[in-house]
Amino acid sequence: MKSMPAGTQQERAPGDKPEAAGSFAFDADALQRARILVVGDVMLDRYWFGEVSRISPEAPVPVVAVTRTEERPGGAANAARNAAALGAQVALISVVGSDPAGERLAQLLAAESVQARLHRDASIDTTVKLRVIGRQQQLLRIDFETTPSHEVLQGKLADYAEMLEHCDVVLMSDYGKGGLAHISQMIELAAGRGRRVLVDPKGSDFTRYRGAALVTPNRAELREVVGAWRDERELEAKAQQLRRDLGVGALLVTRSEEGMTLYREGSVRHEAARAREVYDVSGAGDTVIAVLAVMTAIGAPLPEAVRIANHAAGVVVGKLGTAVVYPDELQRSIDDDG
Repeated sequence: MKSMPAGTQQERAPGDKPEAAGSFAFDADALQRARILVVGDVMLDRYWFGEVSRISPEAPVPVVAVTRTEERPGGAANAARNAAALGAQVALISVVGSDPAGERLAQLLAAESVQARLHRDASIDTTVKLRVIGRQQQLLRIDFETTPSHEVLQGKLADYAEMLEHCDVVLMSDYGKGGLAHISQMIELAAGRGRRVLVDPKGSDFTRYRGAALVTPNRAELREVVGAWRDERELEAKAQQLRRDLGVGALLVTRSEEGMTLYREGSVRHEAARAREVYDVSGAGDTVIAVLAVMTAIGAPLPEAVRIANHAAGVVVGKLGTAVVYPDELQRSIDDDG
């Protein structure tokens, strides 16, 4: 696959004047008026940091002497905290277990000004991702997860219908953990009340997201759905066909070092990657869709929202682990770009 040249932006809208990016000023004060409802799979990200100085005599693996630990909200909870870090009013609906990890996740979200309704399911353990870090590199990740029960998910749906009245944009973060079993119904409910839905997808069945305003697959996720492509022309054809088949307003493909490409009816816009230094890509997709949701909520044209989200991605990959972008960091990146 050929990447587009650095700095390239491409827009084609036959018979219409292109909607130019850069026409909407980034306004930190306006962000506080945004009301975002996040729904999806949450998890607790645990980090064990340590020193590596020898190889185990028991097996050919490094020995990590743990010196400190951290816990951060992950998954949909990371998307929620990213929106809150920008100053938006954020509510989150999800499912956790009746366990210490679920309690800890609730505490972390409250500390980051996220209004969380976490339904407790005694039959599951809260999803936990444990990462072992040595010499500033991830050495191992261990996942603990189970699927929530149908009864708890049905109760979450009732909360969702109520909270739709108090949001501007709905962000759905699908990590394939079972928390969005009713996503088709949720999108339909939101559309019926005039709320735009942005979806960070997972898996090979994108028909679940039919009717969303925007779907944001990464390169690997898109390939799983439409198959491989040989060049930009074939990628565009496959992306646009998928967008039409799903009846979604736009498809934003995040492409790692190749940046991101926005596909809409009759138009394509590419944003080259802006990262100065890539340190850790964990959670970058959460940051992108969170920024898109907030910018959409305050009325930014979609190409401009994508431009700003691209800046946010460039900032967050320079941080270790799941992280957030603050307004001053985002403004500095935008200013540096001229």
